[in-house]
Amino acid sequence: MAINPMDYSAKDTVLDVVRTERGKFYSIIDAPQNWESPTRSGHWEVRDLVGHMIDVTEGYLTRWDMAHRGEPAESLGLLVMAQELDRVALTFRDLPRDQAIARLKADSDRLMTILDGLTADEWGGFNVTHVFMGPLPTFFYPAFQIMDYGVHSWDMRWGLGDKNGKLDQRTAGVLVPYMFILMMSTVDQDSAKDVDIEYGIVVDGDWGGKWHVHVKDGQFSYEPTDDVSHLPATIHYEDESEFVLTTFGRIEGGAATGDPQVIAKARTLFFRI
Repeated sequence: MAINPMDYSAKDTVLDVVRTERGKFYSIIDAPQNWESPTRSGHWEVRDLVGHMIDVTEGYLTRWDMAHRGEPAESLGLLVMAQELDRVALTFRDLPRDQAIARLKADSDRLMTILDGLTADEWGGFNVTHVFMGPLPTFFYPAFQIMDYGVHSWDMRWGLGDKNGKLDQRTAGVLVPYMFILMMSTVDQDSAKDVDIEYGIVVDGDWGGKWHVHVKDGQFSYEPTDDVSHLPATIHYEDESEFVLTTFGRIEGGAATGDPQVIAKARTLFFRI
């Protein structure tokens, strides 16, 4: 059943998705023969995804502690995110496999203890400064864990031969509202220069819906709607997984209809992270 993953009432479901996807991630990295296998995540191998997860998990823990101590924290911005995450992930190649896995699991257990203990006030009313995105309500952090474990498990399965796999519906469904925030945050200003377009996004499935998108002056805005038929173009996703994986640049999904110029621009508006 679809829920609002940003609301505290969804906490147990969201954390259960984190644990489910983390278990899938662990099942792959625990097999020694997979350690240097390729993935769908660029040039990263399985071992690099472990390094990446150590990096981001320890980053979340550090920023949580800083926020609770009232210490200021800087944000680097999303434009440098891909480059910085890649640089740090590759440094963990020097760490022996058993040590890397043990470190990740210990870090993750500590983070899950924090997430389990979140109160309603902390869930939506306590801000933690993300290294690249700035101050965010705490509920973003379990969502980031679902993105990390869910999408990167998919990346690893792809590298191991499952080229047509999907994210579980619940996993992708929880991420659907965050995909709009991701798009809003990653508009490429050069691509969006002088652009003024409107189009519809339709996502089938229990967690889906219809949205009216407007991009103008480099800004992406969106709102739920009951009808997209009046809009110049529509991109229609067959399920939540297709929408999430397309937004993350893993596949080229979505059946587009309408004005070809609007469609072409809508598909090239965003920079990769």
